[in-house]
Amino acid sequence: MFHLKDHCFLKLLDLSTEEIQGLLSLAAELKAQKKNGVSHRLFEGKNIVLIFEKTSTRTRCAFEVAAHDLGMGVTYLDPSGSQIGKKESIADTARVLGRMFDGIEYRGYGQEIVETLAKYAGVPVWNGLTNEFHPTQILADFLTIQEHFGSLKGKKLVYLGDARYNMGNSLMVGCAKMGMRFTACAPEKYQPSPQLQKQCLAIAQETGAELQFLTDPREAARDADVLYTDVWVSMGEPDSIWAERIQDLSPYRITRSLMELAGSQCRFMHCLPAFHDLNTTIGKQIHEKFGLDCMEVTDDVFECSRSIVFDEAENRMHTIKAVMAATL
Repeated sequence: MFHLKDHCFLKLLDLSTEEIQGLLSLAAELKAQKKNGVSHRLFEGKNIVLIFEKTSTRTRCAFEVAAHDLGMGVTYLDPSGSQIGKKESIADTARVLGRMFDGIEYRGYGQEIVETLAKYAGVPVWNGLTNEFHPTQILADFLTIQEHFGSLKGKKLVYLGDARYNMGNSLMVGCAKMGMRFTACAPEKYQPSPQLQKQCLAIAQETGAELQFLTDPREAARDADVLYTDVWVSMGEPDSIWAERIQDLSPYRITRSLMELAGSQCRFMHCLPAFHDLNTTIGKQIHEKFGLDCMEVTDDVFECSRSIVFDEAENRMHTIKAVMAATL
């Protein structure tokens, strides 16, 4: 079995192309075992803790089911369930939890928090999402692309919307590492940081990846294998910025015409949750305030046969399982 024993999983920049592919291969192997009813309780007696300063459906369920499949016990700490950074420093929290648990997952705010946990814990630490990076999501995305296209090398992935934060950053890093063709399509002020662009362009020189930074959605979408988007306002951001984001990012909504421009091979991806209809509280509020029936993607794209968002969501669990199995 592929392994990165005792390693932390904090961001894809820390991994080689071969290591990322190794995790994807392990995920595919473990997924096949689960589908075929083959038990893989490899870590009986081990225990992990999940620290969630930002709540989530997919990330929590993926870690819990994956851990149970591997035979492990799980403790969940919600935003009110720990003293991390409040009454107890991050370093002290890491040293306490590292003596009780065999692995620690963190989902929350700054990347420096998960990096500090990793420095002091003494056990593997896994990044379930920070403001800057979302590496477990990218592994799920890449496993899904492999399943639908057969490979990653040379595939064109276009990310439309706000590309400054964890999803835009992590997709750019992942595509650079895996020799893909990545386009960030966004207004200039919503593009990834120049520093991270420079890092990824250097990686692309070694892997044969191609990186583009465009502002025209129609130019970006041509011949895309994947059109990818995310919500326009992230967790922890104030509601007051909705008006600005809607004004700036509405031209980057993924529509049926954009999918048709890309071509019949194109698939739609989204890390979820998505605002594609009025069946959510926030969706209804946005409709009442701004008159929109959808935001980053239209409902006809989200529900079409070329949308693979639920394959992607399931693969969160299989790839997270691979990360835990490899590092433990």
